[in-house]
Amino acid sequence: AETAAAARDGAERVRVQWRPLPATVATGGADGGPAVWDECVSNVCVDSEAGDAAATEAAFARAAHVVRLETRGNRVTGVPMEPRTALGDHDPASGRYTVYAGSGGSWRIQNDVARTLGVPKAAVRVVARDIGGNYGTRNSCYPEQVLVAWAARRLGRPVKWTGDRRESMLTDYQARDLVSHAELALDADGRFLALRGVNTSNVGAHAVSFIPLAKGVAVLPSVYDIPAACIRGRAVLTHTPPTAPYRAAGRPEVLFVIERLIDLAARRHGFDRVALRRRNLVPASAMPYRNPVGLVYDSGDYAEAQDRVVALADWAGFEARRTEARRRGRYRGIGIANYIELNTGMPRERAEITVRPEGRVDVVLGTLSSGQGHETSFPQLVAEWFGVALDQVRLITGDTDLMPFGGGSHSGRSMRLGAVVMAKAADVIVERGTQIAAWLLEAAAADIEFAERRFTVKGTDRSVDLFEVAAAAARPDVPEALRGPLAGVGDETMAVPSYPYGCAVCEVEVDPETGVVELVRHTTVDDVGRAVNPLILHGQTHGGIAAGIGQALWELCHYDADGQLTSATFMDYALPRADALPSFTTEISEVPSTSNPLGLRGGGEGGTTPALGAVINAVVDALAELGIEHIEMPATPERVWRAIQARG
Repeated sequence: AETAAAARDGAERVRVQWRPLPATVATGGADGGPAVWDECVSNVCVDSEAGDAAATEAAFARAAHVVRLETRGNRVTGVPMEPRTALGDHDPASGRYTVYAGSGGSWRIQNDVARTLGVPKAAVRVVARDIGGNYGTRNSCYPEQVLVAWAARRLGRPVKWTGDRRESMLTDYQARDLVSHAELALDADGRFLALRGVNTSNVGAHAVSFIPLAKGVAVLPSVYDIPAACIRGRAVLTHTPPTAPYRAAGRPEVLFVIERLIDLAARRHGFDRVALRRRNLVPASAMPYRNPVGLVYDSGDYAEAQDRVVALADWAGFEARRTEARRRGRYRGIGIANYIELNTGMPRERAEITVRPEGRVDVVLGTLSSGQGHETSFPQLVAEWFGVALDQVRLITGDTDLMPFGGGSHSGRSMRLGAVVMAKAADVIVERGTQIAAWLLEAAAADIEFAERRFTVKGTDRSVDLFEVAAAAARPDVPEALRGPLAGVGDETMAVPSYPYGCAVCEVEVDPETGVVELVRHTTVDDVGRAVNPLILHGQTHGGIAAGIGQALWELCHYDADGQLTSATFMDYALPRADALPSFTTEISEVPSTSNPLGLRGGGEGGTTPALGAVINAVVDALAELGIEHIEMPATPERVWRAIQARG
């Protein structure tokens, strides 16, 4: 077909004989539902346990208080600005395929396309430019990215595919969809003794990733000093699209659970919600701290982050605002939630930096921007290290022909790993440039120092410019050992995780007549270790908050009992709009990470992770005088209204 319309007309001529089969849709009912795959005797594909079951059982036996929660984290999808597109081409002379794909990591797609087509990786080139939005749902390979390459070879011409929004809602990898049964044990003074639970993740019709489940199990204890825990992690197959990592993979839905448990404990047993949290935070003096399921938090001051956000949000003045709202016939509530991230991702990253004699610095990097401002932040660092102007630095990413390896962007790894390998490459350039400058200035290399773009003989005014050194490296009379491009490579494998953390406070007002929840304040403090570009980081936090609020109040991929998607358009899948969100108060904390050479933790997901708990805690607080203890997500007007009506 030459046009999309013609392709649709052609597709309508295809007749398929089919009959409906019983469907397994609900996460909680997958165990006994119809098998998704005939080859499998059960829909349960993962069942594992972490922690110390015996110690946890003993702690619960001596607990003064136990609170329980059963909840389902609603299934959502990333809703990128643009639907997915893929363009494939094939060169019969070389046998090479070229795929232009909106992806968060060209090298991962290259591997998957090559493996699926049965060709060597070198026979596939993948290029990603402006990808139209991501945050995880585009990091894994999709069938269309393979099919356009296959079709291009079959037809002998380039083939392009673009999905429409309905197709995107139906076939994009989705996220969350976690059923949790959890219990928290406390002593009479409110000290946490133990945590136990079962997390059941709906991975869809086939598994794309178990990372959300694994990370969710690992971080469920959050920033709290809980001596014992036992967490069971289960994954089930259903007749729904696969789920995949999406904006803080696995953490928002499980930290929602621990934060709801803490609020329930405070309300049922007479503790102050803020004080109960602070009493149980891991102290900064305990770092490095091993949590009860084995993660080692390297550094952080969780109490300082909570204290700061409570002050910024004017928690002390809230009751006056609540009273004023009641005079207007509104219920007003405030919620708080702490959080911690677990950033891992592809451990290897690579950077190649070349100083050009014409006055430009080229940086080829294996990460890939999908709106995070890499085009500014990465050149900003290089400009700072070399003392050159920002517009003299060119960032090149996304093309597998230009870089032998790259990990892409996911799990808060871009700056956390990218900056480190760029720094290594920059050090190589300065070291080599020092040798060339020593030859040019007829001085010993030990007497050369570099700063602000110039190599200078110590104690003199004799110096040479960085770009002059790059030009000298190409001269025929330069010693052979120094000849060649002024370039450096950084290629590192860093498998140690990082742990961004922080705290959020949300205020809402509820209209009892309609059940509408109005966001009136949202305040966050996020510790990222080091903020390279605070303005860009604040922007990412704002977007993350919006994503978290969206899940808490509006978003839901809804399937009927037959497995049919009933929320395939924006008429049915509600998203946060600018006019429904308040101005956010966001502050960055910088406690350097001891596990990263530059002190970086990562900062792209913090806004999302605590938002679920903070928002729902605020909604429940607003309705607490009615005796309402819990509201499931999304807290839609209908759901809130029905909860109010049920209480008379």
